[in-house]
Amino acid sequence: MSDMRALLVVLALQLVLGVAFVVLIATDNLPLGGEEGDAGAAQPVPPPAVDHFDARAAYESVRRQVALGPRPAGSPASRRLAERIRRALPRGRFQAVPGGLRNVVGRIPGRNRRRTVVIGAHYDTKDIPGFVGANDGAAGVAVLTELARAVRPRRLRSSLVLIAFDGEESPAGTPDEDFEVRGLRGSRVAAPRYRGARAMILLDFVGERGLRIPREQLSDSALWRRLRSAAKRAGVAEVFPPRTQSAIADDHLPFLRAAVPSIDLIDFDYDCFHEVCDDLSQISPRSLDAVGETVLELLPTL
Repeated sequence: MSDMRALLVVLALQLVLGVAFVVLIATDNLPLGGEEGDAGAAQPVPPPAVDHFDARAAYESVRRQVALGPRPAGSPASRRLAERIRRALPRGRFQAVPGGLRNVVGRIPGRNRRRTVVIGAHYDTKDIPGFVGANDGAAGVAVLTELARAVRPRRLRSSLVLIAFDGEESPAGTPDEDFEVRGLRGSRVAAPRYRGARAMILLDFVGERGLRIPREQLSDSALWRRLRSAAKRAGVAEVFPPRTQSAIADDHLPFLRAAVPSIDLIDFDYDCFHEVCDDLSQISPRSLDAVGETVLELLPTL
């Protein structure tokens, strides 16, 4: 019996340590491969000074999306995800996009129902075998849907429109020079309908470890300054450094062309861009948290 008791104690200890290990990973408190100061690794993402955004729920959303596997526009997995997003967004509905695709649109009324702010993210993944798009697709959607849960309508001056874009990625085999013509399909449909919006905030590569998002060159400079002020209030100013990265063709372009002040939150310095390594191991709950808390600080000012 003594041997049996010893074995049970060992098994119980292993179970406790295993659970603790999983919790540490999920909450970014374990220094794995480059979040918390390994030599030559990215700088860590600071914990926010506020706590209104549910980072664990956002991480779980990324996990559930990745579990669906590749989600190219129009695929069965993408359509299943669209149904999930529709249920997650207030007043969720579909907006038809040519080619049998569909955006998912939600709305949260603010104090002024005529003023509109748009937040967007794309939910399709690049049509590459084995590509699950944890950062390039899933992270932005996770922040989008958790913002919908966290925002307080009474704090909003403007009404909030939340859009999950379909068909951001161009179809397989499309040359890079044709991306703007054959990609951005969902945002090209949505933008003309929100021509009078006060602002558009795009969430793209927002989940990677060591997140740093400089201003994308085409992003509206005045709106970006307001974002950085919001990040400072949230205690995560380091995540949005005072420098500019090169112009990026993304879902904010159709809104800019519709004269809507727009910004693209994207850390394009990402080694797994359109590579199969863009999986759950790349995602940091703390990065999701920093972006979510910053946008929550920004929205009441718009």
